[in-house]
Amino acid sequence: MNLKIGYIRVSTVEQNIARQEVLMKEMGVEKVFIDRMSGKNLERPELKKMLNFVRSGDVVVVESISRFARNTKDLLWLIDQLVDKEVQFVSMKEKIDTSTPSGKFVLILFAGISELERSYILERQKEGIAIAKAQGKYNGRKRVENDKFLEVYEKWQNHEITAMQAMKLLNFSKTTFYRRVKEMKENEKKS
Repeated sequence: MNLKIGYIRVSTVEQNIARQEVLMKEMGVEKVFIDRMSGKNLERPELKKMLNFVRSGDVVVVESISRFARNTKDLLWLIDQLVDKEVQFVSMKEKIDTSTPSGKFVLILFAGISELERSYILERQKEGIAIAKAQGKYNGRKRVENDKFLEVYEKWQNHEITAMQAMKLLNFSKTTFYRRVKEMKENEKKS
């Protein structure tokens, strides 16, 4: 039996997946794999599960190319994996369907354009930060605060809760949590 399989990705745990979920329902997707992490590389657990799950005749549906891969090389590698398994790929935003020769061609064009656009955004961002720093207007990201950090940190240190539970209690990303842990340990060494 052929399945429509959805792949959803957001860059952080805090980002909302509702819009992508609605699109999957509209497309009649029967099974969804969700990653809540950067798409900068292919080291995404749900992406790997999805690639292992798909079978010949299945259709993989994504909201947009950028949710599936951040660069042309990764996108083409992923598409090759699907093609080898005789799995069709559909990107809803770009209206790409790899079951047609023109769909495959357009996919390559969009991937290149998407990568170029991402590079431009990062370049402009770096330039803007450099200008703001030179003008003394940029101090980096605002620090995420939580009054319960010390209490939750101690519970985590005493193995009363897991790191994931601590992150949820504090509403911290993995990066923020471990940065604060590192700061705490450095402060403890100084004391």
